[in-house]
Amino acid sequence: MSIGDALAEGRRQAGLTITQVSQRTCIRETIIRGIERGDFSACGGDFYARGHIRSIAGVVGVDPEPLIDEYDATLGESPAISAADVFQPVTPVRLKERRRPNWTLVLALALIVVVGVFAYQHFAGGSSVTAAKAQVKTRPTTKAVAKTSAPTPPATHKKKSHRLNISVTASQNCWVQLTSVNGQTIFSGMLYAGSSMHWTEKQAVNLLLGNPSGVRVSVNGKNPVPPGSVSAVTLNLRAGKA
Repeated sequence: MSIGDALAEGRRQAGLTITQVSQRTCIRETIIRGIERGDFSACGGDFYARGHIRSIAGVVGVDPEPLIDEYDATLGESPAISAADVFQPVTPVRLKERRRPNWTLVLALALIVVVGVFAYQHFAGGSSVTAAKAQVKTRPTTKAVAKTSAPTPPATHKKKSHRLNISVTASQNCWVQLTSVNGQTIFSGMLYAGSSMHWTEKQAVNLLLGNPSGVRVSVNGKNPVPPGSVSAVTLNLRAGKA
């Protein structure tokens, strides 16, 4: 059975339509239809194709690892070149022979440095003495003025930034997707019974639960899931309003 056939069969057994799978994985319906037909050209490359296979398999309840292995064996890119092949030189490198130092040039440079240091100390010392004398002659007399310290403004307390402490614990298998308000995916996958996930977010996020009755959600110590929810639900979580 091909990759597309396995995903299509798993979707039908899960009782899901392509539209529902698209909503839960945020993958366009045209891409899902192409994958079920064995066409991965719309995925945008091997990296994204593997991610789409993994996301769809998690929603329809199929183990993604055999499908990924089959993709790599049949459709994946060619094996990567080893580091030894990349860094091996084409032609042998000849080492330059060590040259003897030119002692005449070294002595000439040392003499120039000594003369420069002596000249700098002589002229710099004379100019500093002259400047000090001029400063003594022209120093004005000033009266001491008592300074009054300005009153210290009262300390203000900064408002603490609100954060979203999100915890999801599954008693049953549940599809979970956490995205930012601009649609960026933070997490997308199946949360299996007996496992839990935790996130700490500073900005507003959207939490999608495929099976809300099979998980326990806590956002800053409160449960935002509407009572009696049994079908898929999307929670709009805001800092300070959880």
